[in-house]
Amino acid sequence: MAQKKLAISELWVYPIKSLGGISLREAKLSPRGLQWDRRWMLLDEEGNFLTQRRFPEMALLQVNLHAHALEVFHRQKDLSPLMIPLQMQDTGEHVQAPVWDDSALAWYVGRAYDQWFSEALETPCRLVYMPDESERVVSGKWSGRQQKVSFADAYPILLISQASLDDLNSRLQETIPMDRFRPNIVVRGSAPFAEDKWHEFWVGDLHFWAEKPCARCVLTTIDQLTAQKGKEPLQTLSRYRRIGSKVLFGQNIISDIDGSLYVGDTVVVKSYKPDPMHAAVPNKGALHSSNND
Repeated sequence: MAQKKLAISELWVYPIKSLGGISLREAKLSPRGLQWDRRWMLLDEEGNFLTQRRFPEMALLQVNLHAHALEVFHRQKDLSPLMIPLQMQDTGEHVQAPVWDDSALAWYVGRAYDQWFSEALETPCRLVYMPDESERVVSGKWSGRQQKVSFADAYPILLISQASLDDLNSRLQETIPMDRFRPNIVVRGSAPFAEDKWHEFWVGDLHFWAEKPCARCVLTTIDQLTAQKGKEPLQTLSRYRRIGSKVLFGQNIISDIDGSLYVGDTVVVKSYKPDPMHAAVPNKGALHSSNND
């Protein structure tokens, strides 16, 4: 039997951290991963970043990508959509915005934007943007390469195979969509969890490395259409995808070449690493995702 061709089946970006994702047919690579991915973020009054972990209702804020602006709207509230320019101007008001144990230079976007989000989420918050000069860098665990990263939890790109989700859904009473895991790249044509062992791979002339499995958190239990929280899929995943305190699903990726990805592009795996489910995975720090909000 001929081996199935590996190909990209979905591309996603999440311009504002922990808000709704945008499905694309073409995604441009930037020095920080996919263009526009997690370049904006919301901070609370104490300067801590907001995510669906504390505010599940953030799932109800959907984002659309237009030629020159982001459009943000609330799925349920009668609020006028908010338009955010893609080309941000320096307001002169800066902050070191935290992302877990890390931080990065960010610009406050403006009080009118803060007011809209504060009303939408019913909590005081401020919108910040990561400018190009912001230096936040991650190192590959296997390749040793470095790449800039946006406000993603840790790595620039998250990849999941459709077969892995299909395997999970075969174990659930109610199936869940891929948006629970907030990937950037979804691949079809592999065996379930084959991506666990991928390391170096190519998409055309674009070079990628799968560096680290993604440890999943309670965000995966939030319905992205309703903001309702349940126990799945973490409850089921913990039975067969758990290493120590970490529940693994998906692979964190770095890349080194600018270019464009398209749905339908062929993926060619060139080298492999040990299966994390059969090797010791360091247990450092609290359980949080590596790139899923």
